[in-house]
Amino acid sequence: MKTNWVLSFFLLASIGITFSQQKKVYDIGILADYRTSEVQPLLQQLQHEIESVVGEDAVISFSESNILINNYDLETAMSNYQTLMENETDIVLAFGPVNAHIINRLKTHDKPTIMFGAVNQDIHILDLTKPTSGQENFYYLVESESYSTDLKKFKELTDFSNLGVLVEAPLMGILPLKETFDRLTNELDVDYKLIPFSTYDDIPAQLEGIDAVYIADGFYLTSDQNAALAQVLIEKKLPSFTVNGPDDVKGGYLATNQAKDNIDQFFRRIALSIESYINGTSLGDLPVYIEYTPRLTINFNTAKAIGIPIKYSLIAETDFVGDFNKTASQKKYGLLEAIDQAIGANLSLLANQKDVELSGQDIKSAQSNYLPSLTANANGTYVDPDLAAITNGQNPEFSTAGNLTLTQTLFSEGANANISIQKSLQKAQQENFNAAQLDLVFDVANAYFNTLILKANAQIQSRNLELTKRNLEIAEQNYDAGQSGKSDMLRFQSQMAQNTQSMVEAINSLQQGFLSLNQVLNNPMSLDIDVEDAILGEGVFESYNYDELFGLLDNPSLREPFVDFLVEEAYNNAPELKFLDYNLDATERNLKLNSLGRLLPTLALQGQYNSTFNRSGAGSTPPPGFGLVDNSYNATLNISLPIFNQNLTNVNRQTAIIQKEQLQINKDNTKLGISAGVRNGVFNLVNQISNIQLSEVSENAAKEALELTQNSYSNGAVNIVQLLDAQNNYLNAQLARVNASYNYLINAIQLERIMGYYFLLNTDAENDAFRQRFFDFLNTRN
Repeated sequence: MKTNWVLSFFLLASIGITFSQQKKVYDIGILADYRTSEVQPLLQQLQHEIESVVGEDAVISFSESNILINNYDLETAMSNYQTLMENETDIVLAFGPVNAHIINRLKTHDKPTIMFGAVNQDIHILDLTKPTSGQENFYYLVESESYSTDLKKFKELTDFSNLGVLVEAPLMGILPLKETFDRLTNELDVDYKLIPFSTYDDIPAQLEGIDAVYIADGFYLTSDQNAALAQVLIEKKLPSFTVNGPDDVKGGYLATNQAKDNIDQFFRRIALSIESYINGTSLGDLPVYIEYTPRLTINFNTAKAIGIPIKYSLIAETDFVGDFNKTASQKKYGLLEAIDQAIGANLSLLANQKDVELSGQDIKSAQSNYLPSLTANANGTYVDPDLAAITNGQNPEFSTAGNLTLTQTLFSEGANANISIQKSLQKAQQENFNAAQLDLVFDVANAYFNTLILKANAQIQSRNLELTKRNLEIAEQNYDAGQSGKSDMLRFQSQMAQNTQSMVEAINSLQQGFLSLNQVLNNPMSLDIDVEDAILGEGVFESYNYDELFGLLDNPSLREPFVDFLVEEAYNNAPELKFLDYNLDATERNLKLNSLGRLLPTLALQGQYNSTFNRSGAGSTPPPGFGLVDNSYNATLNISLPIFNQNLTNVNRQTAIIQKEQLQINKDNTKLGISAGVRNGVFNLVNQISNIQLSEVSENAAKEALELTQNSYSNGAVNIVQLLDAQNNYLNAQLARVNASYNYLINAIQLERIMGYYFLLNTDAENDAFRQRFFDFLNTRN
């Protein structure tokens, strides 16, 4: 029995070897218009696809000598075609419009020839009404690409009026490009000019006089050349639309209407066509049309750089590419730079500064009570003539006179008190300004970190959308393989729409964050700004050693002393307490004035100089022996002491006592609030420190779980609900991890605001002194 099993095994093995040896070998030749380093991977991908599809039916052979390039020369193209017709090549793959121009004119084809990648629907060089080629040994693929569709979408996106159309120069004499674009632009009612180029260097000089660029060819431009051209267009503020795929949009072009997987679909169709031919189907009977699903892809970095707003009507059908960390902006802020600008330019703070200046004027006004007052008076007098006649010249009928009066306060308890009170109030106003300045620093930092949170959220939402697209691809593959129903595809399509909306909302929230930051910085609302990332332990945030802080707070023997020290520091620094102290000083002085101060007299000196300029009329002449004095002076020392002033002194005294009690209550309440704020701030920091550590673990676990679930779903082992749960869990874990560091910084800045001391704004020496005070405080407690 065992012998029969062995014999059967060898018999089957020999049959398999014989069958393998009997597989027919097909040599495939390739005709191409041009070849670059960028094209080589595509050729390899095509070869691999053909070998994978046909491998069970035949042996596929590719020879480097049978890959022939014409470099856009018609004669060379014809010569290359003849070479493949005469050598051992079994199947010819022809790529490019030059080869298409040669092959399409042939009435018969000696060898099976497949033409692809050559026909845009708007260039009528083939009969697009035929479902098949109808010719023996000839097959071509008609792509659903359309210049017309692209231009309509481009017009909707940017509303251009004078279009530049980039095409390879050699194609101008081969394809009816001018006739095609004449017709298409006439339908859109826009002007255009063809920009032919042989090399990349031909392009930049031809970009004048246009307001948009359509890359209608450029397949053979390298990725570096495409990126360089995209940068030139961005600098010229020219929107761009490419007939090629999303990879070029990632490189910097504004948009494309080609889906990412078009090339895969294209290569798969070619491989299947070869398989059909090998299995006996005539090439002339194969369907020539290949349907692509267009998908608008927009580079939001480019859109922002050239000032193209995203139309919400296009959101549902749009993919976005780009990097939120590389968005072009007119101004990019670091945190310290933002704080410095806000302190110098914030309107609320500037208004508060004016209050300090006004309080300084109040001091000057109070001090002016001790400055001399000089008054000049002049008068003209008319007296009844009968009366004037009997006054012996003392009151003539007509007279003019004048005087100078000098008044000088020598001592006034009220003036002294007012000066002292205004000085205290000025210091209080300065502390109010200091508090406003501390608040502004926190407002700037809070707006800055919140903008970073919104920026990170937009990035994560963008990546989550890409993840949904990937899951949709898996669902489509499962549906094609019969592993899942159509409902899974529909569910992911719905999910993709929701994720797109979430990304749009995240982008708009980010713009609102920039508006808030512009407002606090007193920038024009239209200023396009960006913020630098804040990374713990790097740059200006190096001093935030949260591991060291966590060690202090995690140690029971150090936690309470450290918190008490922070509270003590907050008491010493708080401008709110200093503000109340200076108001208490002013109230104390007012109370003193209305107590014993009321017993102090007011001393003032007054001097006057009088002069009569002229006398006339009746009584203007004195009788003989009676002289008149035209100039005289006098001096007076005044001493006044209020005895009873309608009881206002007692009322003012009682008012001052009530104000003092009120201020003391406010001070106690403020100290209580500071103490609670410090302690709450410390607990918040502990929470955020833990969040930083745990969120990283959570994200890594969620990512690994998602990858495992994706693989399981791809193999049909789990359902769509589990995959969606894994994706949402990963999304939330990313948001938590990214936001943890920023939330820590916000809470740290908030605690510093309560303490009245910002580590970022102080020198290393001052921060070291702060630490030393803690150690001294600790030693004192022990």
